[in-house]
Amino acid sequence: MLTLAFAQDAGASQSASTASGSPMGMIYYMLVVFAIFYFLLIRPQKKQQKEHQNMLEAIKKNDEVITSGGMYGTVVNIQNDIVTLRVDDNTRIKVQKSAISGIKKTKKEE
Repeated sequence: MLTLAFAQDAGASQSASTASGSPMGMIYYMLVVFAIFYFLLIRPQKKQQKEHQNMLEAIKKNDEVITSGGMYGTVVNIQNDIVTLRVDDNTRIKVQKSAISGIKKTKKEE
């Protein structure tokens, strides 16, 4: 009876030591999780921000653009951060350059 109790005790302590894991295993696990987050979330977001910044730098006069609010207009003037858009014959609005979400593609470019 005594040996059986000892055998059960040894099995319980053995399973407890494997459940705790090693510190290196935990660091490895965290590195894998960070790599997954980096490649699925962080890297694509940075790429998208870089493309948007390049698009904003390439805006020139007479480009047809779309604002983040969904308004279409033609660029009339660019001053540092402010872009003046013509949205109708006699209507011009000023928006921040960062509020432009895209350049409207003409049929020639498609």
